[in-house]
Amino acid sequence: MAAPTESAHAPATRLSGTLGVGAIVFMVVAAAAPLTVIAGTIPLGVGAGNGAAFPATFVLCAVVLLLFAVGFCAMSPHVPDAGAFFTYVRHGLGRPLGMGAAFLALATYTAVQLAVYGYIGAAIDELVTSYGGPSVPWWVWTIAVIAVVAVLGYRHIELSSRVLGVLLIAEIAIVVVLDVVVVLAGGSPEGLSTAAFDPGQIFSGAVGIAIMFAIASFIGFEATAVFRDEARDPQRTIPRATYLALVIIGVFYAVSSWAIVSAWGDEAAVAEAGANPGTFLVSTATNWLGPVGGHIVTILLVTSLFAAILAFHNVAARYWYALGGHRAVPAACGRTHQSHGSPHVASLTQTGISLLFIVVFAVAGLDPVAQVFAWMAGTATLGVLVLMVMTCLAVLVFFARSGVDRRVWNTRIAPLLGLLGLLGCLVLTLGNFPTLIGGSTALAVGIGAVLVLVTLAGVAVGITRREGTPPVVTRETAL
Repeated sequence: MAAPTESAHAPATRLSGTLGVGAIVFMVVAAAAPLTVIAGTIPLGVGAGNGAAFPATFVLCAVVLLLFAVGFCAMSPHVPDAGAFFTYVRHGLGRPLGMGAAFLALATYTAVQLAVYGYIGAAIDELVTSYGGPSVPWWVWTIAVIAVVAVLGYRHIELSSRVLGVLLIAEIAIVVVLDVVVVLAGGSPEGLSTAAFDPGQIFSGAVGIAIMFAIASFIGFEATAVFRDEARDPQRTIPRATYLALVIIGVFYAVSSWAIVSAWGDEAAVAEAGANPGTFLVSTATNWLGPVGGHIVTILLVTSLFAAILAFHNVAARYWYALGGHRAVPAACGRTHQSHGSPHVASLTQTGISLLFIVVFAVAGLDPVAQVFAWMAGTATLGVLVLMVMTCLAVLVFFARSGVDRRVWNTRIAPLLGLLGLLGCLVLTLGNFPTLIGGSTALAVGIGAVLVLVTLAGVAVGITRREGTPPVVTRETAL
C-alpha cells in the first residue's frame, strides 16, 4: 500500500531555511548581547570580582565552554532534530530527562528574554529623556518592543538574521574602535594593564563572583543547534558556528575588558567600576572618544538589548516548536507557516507568555533593572548551567552506549573535562546566587525551587505522555 501523502493545503511541520555559518553566528553572538555585557557585566566583575584581572576570567570560562562544545559538536550529526539541549539529553539520558531539560530550557530562555525586556524598557526611557523627550513607564516601551519582536519572529528566520547582523556589526564596531584607540595610546598614564596576565591577581579577590558573572555572559552560544533545520548544511554548519561563536565572544570580551581596564589604570578602574557601574562604559567612551562616542554607545546599548531579545525569542520559539512535534505541548506549536517556513504558532505562544509576564511585573510595580533584570538574569544563568551539565552527561552516556564515534578526545576526554569545569561553575554560582539576584537568600531558594519544579513537570510529561506522531491537521484547523 502506498504511503499517504501530505495534502497540498496541510500546514507544514518542518522548518525551512538556508542559514550559513555567518548567519547563525550572528544570531547566537547577538543573543550574548556583547555591548550589554561590556556595559553591565564588566563593571560588576571588575568592581566586585577579581578586580583588574577580570578579563582573564573570560578566557577561563571560554576554555571550559570550548571543552563542552567538543562533545556537543561531536554528537550533533547523531541528533537530527531541532531542540538543542532537549534533543541531546533525550538521546543520551532518555525521554523523561529530555523532557525535563526541554521544560527547563523553555523556562531559562523565557527568563533571560524577560530580563532583557525589563532592561530595554528602562534603557529606552533613559535615552528618550536624555534627549528631552517625555518620560513614560518602562513597560510602555517594553510592550512596543514585544510587538516588533512578534512581527519579526513570525516571519522567515532569514529576516531576523539580517536585522541581527546589522545591529551586531554596529555594536561590536564601536567597542572595537574604543579598544583600538586605548591600545594605540598606551592606555592610562600607568600604561596597559598586566593584571590579567598575573595568576596571583587572577585568583585573588572574589574569584567565584567573577566566574559567575563571566559564565553568564556566554548565555546563548549553545543555541546554534536549535537552528539545525534551518541551516544550509547542518552537519558542517552547526559545529563551525558553535566554535566560531565561542571564539568570537571569548576574544571580544577578554580584549575589550582588558582595554577598558587599561583606559583607567588598575586601581582607578576598580574604584570607578565599584562606584559607578551603570555609567562605567559610557564614561570610558566619553573620555576616549568624546561626547559623540558616549552618545553612540548609549544608543547602541538599546539596539544591543533589542538584538538579544530577538535572538532569544527565536530560540525559545524553536523549543516550543520541537515540543509541539513531540506532543509534549499542543501539536499546533509544531506547525510551520506555509509561506515563511517559520514556527509561527510557537513564536506567537512565546510572545503571549512574554507579554503576560511583563504585565504581571508592571502591575506588581517591580523595578525593571534591580528586580526584573536581576532576578530573571540570575534565573537564566542557573538554568543554563544545569542544562549544560545535563548535556555533558548525555554526550558521555550516548557515546559510551552507542559506540558510533571512537574518537577518545571528542567523545570522552573533552566532554568529561567540560563536565568537571561546568560543575565547578555551577557550585560557584549556587554559592553566590543571592549576590547574583540582588542579595536575597529567600528569593534565591524560591527561584531554585521553581526551576526544580519546572524540570520535574517536564519529567512527568515525558513519563506519562507518549511521543507518537504529530496528528494530521486539516486546512481549516490550521487557520
